[in-house]
Amino acid sequence: MPDTRPVDPDVDLHVPQQRLELRNAPWSTLAAISAGGVCGALARYGATTAFPHAPGSFDWATFAVNVSGCVLIGMLMVAITEVWQPHRLLRPFLGVGVLGGFTTFSTAIVEVRQAAAAGAAGTALAYLAATLVCALAGVWAGTRVMRLAARRRTER
Repeated sequence: MPDTRPVDPDVDLHVPQQRLELRNAPWSTLAAISAGGVCGALARYGATTAFPHAPGSFDWATFAVNVSGCVLIGMLMVAITEVWQPHRLLRPFLGVGVLGGFTTFSTAIVEVRQAAAAGAAGTALAYLAATLVCALAGVWAGTRVMRLAARRRTER
């Protein structure tokens, strides 16, 4: 019987070149991303556990996690590209790992679907729109705040 488990269609370990790519993988970068991802996912789990929501209602915990994570991503990207000369593993650890594990847009989409299925189409639409608009505004605000802070620091 063939294996019917889902697989990543971009990876085929039967292809010699892909095996070679895995062998030459930057293991320190992968370790930094993994460690950061654990930290971010645990922080998200803590937030959503501390502030549960009823099916069909606006999930404020996931909303706050996603928006605050976007603000932090905006700040981080300015800090590591325009302000600091960071260690090469800082961006993978914080950006991809911690903040990637912390934010959860896939969960937001599942919650939109669940709210719609629970008969709360208005809540689902409001949650979807607010998440998208506020997440983008959060990245913009984080970028602006960090650039202003950096400018003030250099003016002193």
